[in-house]
Amino acid sequence: MIKKLSLSVLRIHDFRLLLVIRMFVIMTLQSQAVIVGWQIYSMTKNTFLLGLTGLAEALPALACAIFAGHIVDISHPRKIYTAGIAVLTLNTLGLFLIAGEVLPVSQHALLLYIFSGVFISGIVRSFIMPAVFSLVPIIVSRAEIPAATAWLSASAQTAIVSSPAIAGLVYGGYGARGAWMLPTLLISMAFLTVNFLRTAHSRDREKREPAMHSIRAGWGFILRTPALLSVMALDMFAVLFGGAVAMLPAYADQILHVGSEGLGVLRAAPALGAVITALVLAFHPMKRITAIRLLWVVAGFGVCMIGFGLSTMFWLSILFLVLSGCFDSVSMLIRSTMMQLLTPENMRGRISAINSMFIISSNEIGAFESGTAARFLGLVPSVVMGGVATLLIVAATALLSPKMRRTVVEANKE
Repeated sequence: MIKKLSLSVLRIHDFRLLLVIRMFVIMTLQSQAVIVGWQIYSMTKNTFLLGLTGLAEALPALACAIFAGHIVDISHPRKIYTAGIAVLTLNTLGLFLIAGEVLPVSQHALLLYIFSGVFISGIVRSFIMPAVFSLVPIIVSRAEIPAATAWLSASAQTAIVSSPAIAGLVYGGYGARGAWMLPTLLISMAFLTVNFLRTAHSRDREKREPAMHSIRAGWGFILRTPALLSVMALDMFAVLFGGAVAMLPAYADQILHVGSEGLGVLRAAPALGAVITALVLAFHPMKRITAIRLLWVVAGFGVCMIGFGLSTMFWLSILFLVLSGCFDSVSMLIRSTMMQLLTPENMRGRISAINSMFIISSNEIGAFESGTAARFLGLVPSVVMGGVATLLIVAATALLSPKMRRTVVEANKE
């Protein structure tokens, strides 16, 4: 029965399209992140500026996220998703023209344009994340949500494992102009494909409550659901302190000496582990979601970050990153499935937007934290201490949240 559900979801026209579109969008953002990271580091050799790119994306995303969730809940998520991809297409084209050095500008102006493009990407992400989250339960049934979540994760991780490596190789072979052509082509394909989505919403959205009342209702639901709040907070703080992605350009240059090509491989390594794990869970989806499992996999992620921080060998660094991706994939699937099954339909946009605030805080502000820590503590100590902090956060969560430890959610339960 489980295998039948896991494969039947792929026969749904709009779900297949959503897989493809989301893959193109993620490939765009991931390749852009590699290009921006290497381009800024090559020009400045400044780890603090690497971290600042994360902050430039996080601040607008956080500022817009909760209002984006409200807009998704009172609108059709497909229209919001299409509009977001259109803006991202124009933004990426602008980055190609300027950061790709098609139009000549000074180095100071180039940095300013790159940070502006990252800023706009942050705004767009705040809308497309809740839009996708709201589209999934419209397209598939409740029983198919674990399988759909796993397939979405597998396609996303496939994008993440391929695009950084490709971007690094293209940058190494053809420079910034050739590299910026990659995300420009990818997002153009996403924009063309999204117009073939034909999902119709299942409920009336004529009644529109005031924005602030809607936002308060979303936060109220989160605060009344401690399992969701604990899961979001655990993931946020673990990745905030334990993530090392923003420092990979510096590791590739200073510690491992592998250049932009090696940077692409390092960026792809966590996704390699994640895509393998996601594919396994796509064919064998978790029908019983337990929070205690989440604690164990987040702890495993922290151990991998410590190992990566201490490694000076390229292959061993890749191994730790691959394993970190395996643990992170299980964590993401547990969190996403739990959110889909516990969230009322009329709040999906707002709850997803709140979750995106946690994710953005962990990833992009985590990048800023990593850059700042690397500047003051040194590159290796900052990563190792981040992994230790993740383990301490897991221990504190296990001790202070007994209700969260006992949380169990079943997909086949109405």
